[in-house]
Amino acid sequence: MAVLTLLSRSYCHLCDEMRDAVHPVAQRYAAAVIEVDVDAYPDLEAAFGEAVPVLMLGAPADGVELCRYHFDRGAVERALRKFAS
Repeated sequence: MAVLTLLSRSYCHLCDEMRDAVHPVAQRYAAAVIEVDVDAYPDLEAAFGEAVPVLMLGAPADGVELCRYHFDRGAVERALRKFAS
């Protein structure tokens, strides 16, 4: 099963928008979505700072960044199709 990781923070309206956009696509491809609040992890906060939301295929430590700030449906669907094959 593919895992999409959404790096976000609670007061971020772009994070809210990406969260809303990613769930229908993830459901279509039977992918799990894990949301991680960067403010809860000092290493992620240091690495990403204000550059959220970030959507990754896989975990933050070794995942592939698919999009940042705004949801890129094409990039996400290509990655999920490639993962499935």
